Parts: sequence; structure tokens; C-alpha cells
Amino acid sequence: MINMDISVTPNYSYIFDFENDFIHQRTRKWMLENWTWVFYYCGIYMLVIFGGQHFMQNRPRFQLRGPLIIWNTLLAMFSIMGAARTAPELIHVLRHYGLFHSVCVPSYIEQDRVCGFWTWLFVLSKLPELGDTIFIVLRKQPLIFLHWYHHITVLIYSWFSYTEYTSSARWFIVMNYCVHSVMYSYYALKAARFNPPRFISMIITSLQLTQMIIGCAINVWANGFLKTHGTSSCHISQRNINLSIAMYFSYFVLFARFFYKAYLAPGGHKSRRMAASLAAQNAVKQSSSPQQSSESSKFIGAGEDQAAYLRKAKAQ
Repeated sequence: MINMDISVTPNYSYIFDFENDFIHQRTRKWMLENWTWVFYYCGIYMLVIFGGQHFMQNRPRFQLRGPLIIWNTLLAMFSIMGAARTAPELIHVLRHYGLFHSVCVPSYIEQDRVCGFWTWLFVLSKLPELGDTIFIVLRKQPLIFLHWYHHITVLIYSWFSYTEYTSSARWFIVMNYCVHSVMYSYYALKAARFNPPRFISMIITSLQLTQMIIGCAINVWANGFLKTHGTSSCHISQRNINLSIAMYFSYFVLFARFFYKAYLAPGGHKSRRMAASLAAQNAVKQSSSPQQSSESSKFIGAGEDQAAYLRKAKAQ
């Protein structure tokens, strides 16, 4: 069995057997051999969601409150566990080795079986997360561009980055786990008809926006390190940096647009209240009445067309 290099790993208080048995070479080999599958998955996903929309067009919507609670709770628990097992590695590296190591050295996979295992699960989790859209289709919610665009791009990029052992991905994984821990916990409470304070929705939107800003910054640093130190010292490809910054910047634009319209733009109390409701409720995961459901969205930070929605709300 391969031993972890304790000099670049945090002092885990406990390591599970399934983490201790993780061998990164085997998972990478499997991902490399089956990388084309991700495009089949995305193709099937598109057929199912748009075909499902057509199928449900003249049929009554499903409520699915119970499954929504279970779905959100499971995703929240998984995200919390993932954050707890990956964040210590990033913090340890930053404290003892600095920014360059955190961006350019993939020790989180190659030398840390705990973080490596949860990194692999992170990539694999993007496949079942496509099931989020099934709830949208069955509940006859508006299927916005950001929803399916986000799912497809994250799945493809995560799979691609794992096959390259992209060193900067440790940042993206920890941020995603942490934000999802808060976000899915909030969704679970909303689905169970608890009422967390409304300002939490603004905090979650802010966390998502911050995630995009940091993602862009990490790619800028990675590009600089790659140019000054070369691929022999900085384990990230220029192609990966280009894809990643394009993805994060597109997310930043979409989330920033929503944040402005929901929280900053003038429009009166009624419009702000409705926008905040959009931000606070997930069309996949909330379990309100049919009228309320039509006014919610999949993402905090991504409603149907927010501008059109607010104009429509003012007219009512």
C-alpha cells in the first residue's frame, strides 16, 4: 500500500478504510479510458430534459415534496462531508507551502489519499447531479439556460481536469463543496417548509459570486506561474486555464447580473421582495404551491429571465 507523504498532508484525526484504500492511479486510468462517456451522458441528458418538457407539456405537474427533501438533504450531507475532508488539505498547503504549491502542485491527489478520494467523488457526483433537472421537468418549472449550461460544463470540465491532475482544481473543489454545503442545507430547510431568514439567500448569492471571482483569480495566477516556471514546475495546461477562466467568467457575468437586479437595482419593495424570493427558492428543490413554484428558479442567482420577470411582476 502506498503511504501518504505526511509533510504535505494535514494531520487527519481519523482516516476511513475506503479513503485509506484509495489508489489515484487506478481512478485516473479509468477516467482516461472512459472520457468519451461524458459526451454521451450530456447528449442523453439533453434529450431527456427537452424531450421530457415536451412530454409534460399537456400533463399535470408533480409536487414531489418528499423526494425534494430527501434529495436536498443527501446533497447537503455529501457536500458537508466533502468540505470537511478537502478543506484541511488546502489550508495546510497554504500555511506551509504557499500559493504557488496550491496552484501548481497536485499533491492533493498524488500524495493525499483522503483528499484524493473526495476529489474523485466530487467529479463523479456531477453525473447524478444531472438528475436535478428531472425535478424541474416533472414539476414543470422554467428550464433556464444557466441550469443546463452549468450542469454540462461543470461535468465536462471536472472530468477533463481529473484526467490531467490539474493542480489548481483543489481550489475549485473546496469552494464548490463549501458553497454547496450551505446552499443545499438551505434548500432542504425550504423544502421541508421551514423559513430561514431571507437575508441568507443574499449571503448564498454572494458566496456564489465570490466563488466565481476567486476562480478567475486562481486561473490568472496559474497562467502567470505557468509562464514563469513552465509545465515542469506548474502542473496545469494552458488549455485547461483557458477553458476554466472562460467558464468561471461566464458564471460571474450571469451571477453578477442577477445580484444587481435582485439586490441593488431600484424597483420598489415589491420587486425586491419577489427577486429575493426567486433567489431564496430553488425550482428543483422548493416545495411550495403551484403559483409560488412558477415564480422560483433552480439556482440562487439564476431565475428565468430576471428582467422580464420583474417587469411582469410590476405590471401585476
